[in-house]
Amino acid sequence: MKHGVAFRKFSRTSSHRNLMLRNLVTSLFEHEQIRTTLAKAKDTARLAEKIITLGKKNNETSYRQAQAFILKPPVLPKLFTTFAERYANRPGGYTRIHRLDNRSGDNAPIALLELVDNPRDFKLEMTARAVGRELLNEKLRWDSPRGVVNSGVQHAEIAVAKELNLSGFDSSELRPTTRRNLQKVMKYRGREALTEIGAKASAYIETILAKPVAEAKMQLQADSKEKEKARKRGNPNFVGSFPVLPARAGVASPGETRPAMRLVQGALGRPARWRGRQALA
Repeated sequence: MKHGVAFRKFSRTSSHRNLMLRNLVTSLFEHEQIRTTLAKAKDTARLAEKIITLGKKNNETSYRQAQAFILKPPVLPKLFTTFAERYANRPGGYTRIHRLDNRSGDNAPIALLELVDNPRDFKLEMTARAVGRELLNEKLRWDSPRGVVNSGVQHAEIAVAKELNLSGFDSSELRPTTRRNLQKVMKYRGREALTEIGAKASAYIETILAKPVAEAKMQLQADSKEKEKARKRGNPNFVGSFPVLPARAGVASPGETRPAMRLVQGALGRPARWRGRQALA
């Protein structure tokens, strides 16, 4: 029989480990998104769930218990007002963990730990992008690419509202997996979230439609420069080749200012000009 494996020790003493987890929970409540190792994210989420439950109770005993745990007093009112109202109808599951990449150096798995339904909800953003892409694919089935570029995809909010009332076996414009993720994201959100996700889906559709136009302009600029160089070298019939831009997940398209990884990093992400190693909690 194995003994002493009730929880992760993190190669620290009890006092050091408890203080570290209290600091992570406080940072999570302050920023609503933090990046740390996967093991620390799991233990931090377990404690954060309990502290949010204290905030929902909203009595003197729970206030004193939360006050003894949270390290920053300015975060305490947020627990009993913002979080208590946001999760009033949610029976549990106040945190979400997204597995990211591995940390350079020790190759430790890194995760994004966030509070669900926060203003920068990563799952909401990715679900909106999936909805936008699939609505555009459905539009392309019945219209030419030039017609779609000219007209766009209208009424994304109406399409999202219709998908919320469908079951997993109903046929629609979205795949069953995307519809299920959409229903999970919208389950405890209000009408304003429906408008938000419709706007995000429409914005991503416009980004996708703008990509070939931007690539065409870049192609023309590159061709004109190559032809000018060839004319100076005495070869006016030279035709240059423009590299095709790769379409990978998380890569910013022309005209897109926020790629997926920047959404993950949020305000805590390192600046683009800094390429050194980043110390994570």
